[in-house]
Amino acid sequence: MSKQVKDLIMRDYESRIATEDGYPDATLISIRGLKGQETTKLREGLRKKNIRITVIRNNLAQQKFKGTNLDQFNSLLTGANALAYGGNSVVEVARELVDLIGTFPALELRGAVLDGELFEGKKGVEELSKFPTREEAIGRVVTLIVSPGGKLVSQLKGPGAGIAGLIKAIEEKLEKGEAIAKTA
Repeated sequence: MSKQVKDLIMRDYESRIATEDGYPDATLISIRGLKGQETTKLREGLRKKNIRITVIRNNLAQQKFKGTNLDQFNSLLTGANALAYGGNSVVEVARELVDLIGTFPALELRGAVLDGELFEGKKGVEELSKFPTREEAIGRVVTLIVSPGGKLVSQLKGPGAGIAGLIKAIEEKLEKGEAIAKTA
């Protein structure tokens, strides 16, 4: 392969995969055992969720991803590989791929990278798929922040509600003309 062709392929990786922030976290898969129609169905199903698959050449990918978070894949780049990326996060990508293993048993999960950490093999990708997505993590944090405030409000409201109930009972007795007994 000529240097010009290699440069074209590496620019293609950058144009397809890279974002303004550099290369996104991704999942490394092997689609070698899938038939053409299965690959098309897999890509179409993932595309609906804004997840893309790009087949990569190992040596060129190692050169292009050097110094990025995807550099973690170097030890896994043997044989035919593809990157699955996109969606809202790599956790969402991992969840989708783990779900699709039943439909496409020939799909091989090689590993995933999240924030520079490598999750190796099928077991690693399955572990990553159990992580919360960014939105889920934000929701949990907000719940943790708001929860003590809600408890405080209910604690303050409880005695106030009791006093309000007593005042209402006194008011109703006075409206009926009943006398209110003094307590010592």
